[in-house]
Amino acid sequence: QVQLVESGGGLVQPGGSLRLSCVASRSIGSINVLGWYRQAPGKQREQVAVFFSSITTKYGDSVKGRFTISRDNAKNTVYLQMNNLKPDDTGVYYCYAAHLGIVSWGQGTQVTVSS
Repeated sequence: QVQLVESGGGLVQPGGSLRLSCVASRSIGSINVLGWYRQAPGKQREQVAVFFSSITTKYGDSVKGRFTISRDNAKNTVYLQMNNLKPDDTGVYYCYAAHLGIVSWGQGTQVTVSS
């Protein structure tokens, strides 16, 4: 299992930007699935953006064109650049890793989009 630590959340106005970071406790180069989920109050956790293998990405429909996932294998870090944020993007953002049947979650970082 890999330990994941998120950072970068906060309060931002609509239209603003944030960049989330997730640092893993070991090399991420071989991790099959790596990315971000979020959970809004009263809603189920949903997929935001993930890597399937090192280069294939998938985005949730609501964030396409606004969010970008990237990774720095040398730093064992995956990022989520969030632009043009909307109030509906508010929630706890979780880093996620799945490899050989083992799933790991970070503790989450709060993102609040409000004027």
